[in-house]
Amino acid sequence: MAGTEGHNPNVLLIEDDLALASMLSDALRARGYTLWHVECAGDAESALDQVRPDVILLDLMLPDSNGLIMCAKLKARVGTPVIICSATKRKEDAALGFQLGADDFLRKPFSLDELQARIDRTLSRRLAPQDDQPHVGNQVERLGDLTIDNTRCVATVGAEVLYLTPTEYKLLSALAGHANEVLSRHELAERIWGYADDGVIRSLDVHMRRLRVKLSAAADAGPYLLTRRGFGYQLVDKMDAAPAR
Repeated sequence: MAGTEGHNPNVLLIEDDLALASMLSDALRARGYTLWHVECAGDAESALDQVRPDVILLDLMLPDSNGLIMCAKLKARVGTPVIICSATKRKEDAALGFQLGADDFLRKPFSLDELQARIDRTLSRRLAPQDDQPHVGNQVERLGDLTIDNTRCVATVGAEVLYLTPTEYKLLSALAGHANEVLSRHELAERIWGYADDGVIRSLDVHMRRLRVKLSAAADAGPYLLTRRGFGYQLVDKMDAAPAR
């Protein structure tokens, strides 16, 4: 259901195809959402002065801005969940979208049922963030000299702070919560994004490469992020790591 405890979720639709926007607006209103529609990035910026959406549906091909750039701007400004809805043929756009903060990526054409399912799942994850990281019952995770403070969302190796993106932090926290265990790529994707498809898996691998670089550049006593080919990823204390990586 769209509403939660009597609240009709606010949806900001950024779409320059007026026929499609009209159809989506009517259909989503009929399903219990409150719709705000704008045709371009500039109007979206103005709309955010008047409304705080619960979720943003963002087309990539806008008349006045690159939708991927707009995604990053939206996340920096309001932090609202963003679902990219696009007919782009570029396979890398999904991975780029996730790297820039998108919460989901839906390729056009899509059914209204699928769109509603994606919106509701995104809203559920926002309202219950503990479900994203079920292992975060411990306020502090430790592995060797690695410390993850889940109350402040800060990770350190020794006295050195790791400057991580939110996604890198979530991945590191997930791995640290299962230290020395091998977590599959699909399991990690499900934990962070709630589902796993080819675009999400490609994005996951990019985030893992960057996380590995940051861990390697940290203090000598930091952990190893290992790739177990055919199985997944494993975070181990450097003292326990096998010589071959």
